[in-house]
Amino acid sequence: MTNEFPFEISPMFEGERVRKDDMYVELAGPKSKGFELVRSVDPDESINPVDDGKFTLIGPDIADMEEGGRYPLAMIYRISGELVEGDLESIVERRNHDFQNYIQGVMHLNQRYDIWLRISKEAVNKGLDTLEHIARATMMLFKSELPFIENIEAIYITDMAEVEKELDDAFAIYEARDERTRDLHDEDVDTFYGCTLCQSFAPTNVCVITPDRVALCGAINWFDGRAAAKVDPEGPQFPIEKGEVIDEFSGEYSGVNEKAKSLSSGEYERIKLHS
Repeated sequence: MTNEFPFEISPMFEGERVRKDDMYVELAGPKSKGFELVRSVDPDESINPVDDGKFTLIGPDIADMEEGGRYPLAMIYRISGELVEGDLESIVERRNHDFQNYIQGVMHLNQRYDIWLRISKEAVNKGLDTLEHIARATMMLFKSELPFIENIEAIYITDMAEVEKELDDAFAIYEARDERTRDLHDEDVDTFYGCTLCQSFAPTNVCVITPDRVALCGAINWFDGRAAAKVDPEGPQFPIEKGEVIDEFSGEYSGVNEKAKSLSSGEYERIKLHS
C-alpha cells in the first residue's frame, strides 16, 4: 500500500493471528493494562490544538523491549475537523481495531480497556522497531477512510505508571458516554442503528444498536451509531427503521428482521432484542 513503512498494509491481513511462539512482544492484554481512546478537539482550539501528524511516545519503544516480554499500552488519538463532534469519538475509536489489523504482523483484539496487541518476530525482523510506524500507519488510515478527520495526532504510552494514571480518566470518559443512553429507551425512538464492522472476522454478524442495547463489542451506543451514519452514510453503521412492532415484550420489529436477514446472508431471520 505504501513504501513508507517496513510492512504491508491491507485489509487482507485482518484475521491474522500472532501466536505465542511467533510473538516478539505483547502489549496490554489480560495480563497487563492498556486502553485506546479518541478525544475530539474543537478546530478553533487555540491553547492546545491538534498538531496534525504528531506522534508522542511515553515509555519504552519496541527496540527497547525484551523479546517475549509483556508491556502496558495506551493509545490516545486527538482529532479535529469541521464535522468532528463528541458523538463520533467511539466510532473512530472502534476503527483503530480495524486499521491496526491491516498491518502485517500486528494483531489487535478487543476495544476500550480490553485491548490486546501482539507484534510478530517476523515484523520486527523486517524493521518494525518503533511504535511510531504503527501510529503513523493508523493515522494515515484514519484520515483516508474517515475524511471528516482533518487533523489527528497520536500519544502512545508504555510506561505502567503513566498508563495507570491515564486509565482513571479513560474509565470516566467511557462511563460518561454510556450514561447518556440510560434515560433513553427503545420505545422513545423510531430508528435503530446497525453495525457490520465485525464482518471481517464474523461474516454474518450484524449488530442492532438501540437505546437499550449497545453493540456486542460494548463500544458503540445509539448516539454513536446516529453520529456515524450521519457523517459516513456508506460506512459500517447505518439506520434501521423499526417498522411494525411484532412483539414489544421480546423486542421484535419487522424492520429489524428485514435488515438482519438481508445483511446476514439469510442466517438470521428473526431478532428478539430483549430475549
